[in-house]
Amino acid sequence: MNMKIIQVISGGMDSVAMLYYLHNKHKNIKCLSINYNQKHKKEIAFASYHCKKLGIEHKVVDITSVASLFNKESVLINENNDVPNGHYENIEMKKTIVPNRNMLILAIATAWAIEEKYNAICYGAHSGDSVIYPDCRLEFVNAMQKAISLCDDHKINIITPFINKTKADIVEVGNKLKVNWQKTWTCYKGRELHCGMCATCIERREAFYLAGIKDPTIYDACLSVEELIKTNWSKK
Repeated sequence: MNMKIIQVISGGMDSVAMLYYLHNKHKNIKCLSINYNQKHKKEIAFASYHCKKLGIEHKVVDITSVASLFNKESVLINENNDVPNGHYENIEMKKTIVPNRNMLILAIATAWAIEEKYNAICYGAHSGDSVIYPDCRLEFVNAMQKAISLCDDHKINIITPFINKTKADIVEVGNKLKVNWQKTWTCYKGRELHCGMCATCIERREAFYLAGIKDPTIYDACLSVEELIKTNWSKK
């Protein structure tokens, strides 16, 4: 079957690598980015860059008014709460959860897929995300698949090619596909440079280190990746 895919793309490493992975295999891809008033919304510009480079249609949907319903606790959208430093295994990282984010995003992607008569939606969940984010786990994907199969007569599948891959695996995949990592954004703080110390930055730095691939990212951090690896923030 010819797969026609709506891919959710944030502009981060995982979704950009997935775009190149899908583009290498499939002809019909459209991309969707969501502005939910995240502090790091600058990531969307990087998503646009790669879609334009590959000649792929890219839609940006603004749900900032919806996000106002759940911005009290999440440090990613509440301007009064600082994004903490530390590894994802630190309990403090639960503050980065945006309530029901992926269900909302996948629902929007599903609606577009139904409209376009596309038969698949895709997002970049990977094994590292499942540690802290329930909506990146296989159980969630399976439940969403069931719901999507009931919402419309048009059949749509959720595909998650990276769900069993580590971040280091994704770096290896993207590197083989010649992804320009400097044109991706990870840091949750959304400043001029990657901070190098928040959970997503640490995961990014660790991924390049474990993959044995040079990290081209400029970080506004005093600790080297080797020093970070020695701390309790790291799994390794």
